[in-house]
Amino acid sequence: MLEEPELAGIGKKLLFPSRSHIGVAFLITLQKDGAPRLHPVSLVYHYDRLYVLIPPTSPKCSDLKCDGRYALQACPPQNNAEIEEFYIARRAEWIQDATIRQALISDTKIRVEVSKVLFELYLERVMYTRLINRGTPSEYPLHRKLCVMSNYGKSQ
Repeated sequence: MLEEPELAGIGKKLLFPSRSHIGVAFLITLQKDGAPRLHPVSLVYHYDRLYVLIPPTSPKCSDLKCDGRYALQACPPQNNAEIEEFYIARRAEWIQDATIRQALISDTKIRVEVSKVLFELYLERVMYTRLINRGTPSEYPLHRKLCVMSNYGKSQ
C-alpha cells in the first residue's frame, strides 16, 4: 500500500479495523458536472493493493468509469480516543481482467455478486491527521502528508 511503514500501518489500522483485508470507508467521486458525490463502500486489500467492488447501476460506478478521480476517507473508529483520520486520493482503474477478479475473490474469501464492477484504487496523496492536546486551549490537528505514485498499472 505505502512505502513508509509507519504511515502504512496507521492506514491499515484505520481502513481495516476489524478484518485485515475487508474495510469500510467513504468514497468521494466526481459527477459529470464536477460536483462531488460521497458514498460508503467496502474496501478489499489484496497483495498490497486496494480495491472496491461496485454495482454497475450505482452512480459511483459511472463516476469512476467516466473520470476515475476519487478520494477515500476512513470511517472514524467507534472508540476514536485519538481523534484520528486517514485519507487517500488519486484515480481508480476499472479492472476487467477475470483472472485478477477471481484471484481477489478466492484469496480473500469474499462473497461478490457477479455483476459488481471491480476497481483498483491507486494512491498518490495520503494524509493522516491526529488531534493533539484534545480538549485543551492548545488543541491543534497534526497532519502527516505523503505524495506517492501508486506503484503499478497505467499512468493516470
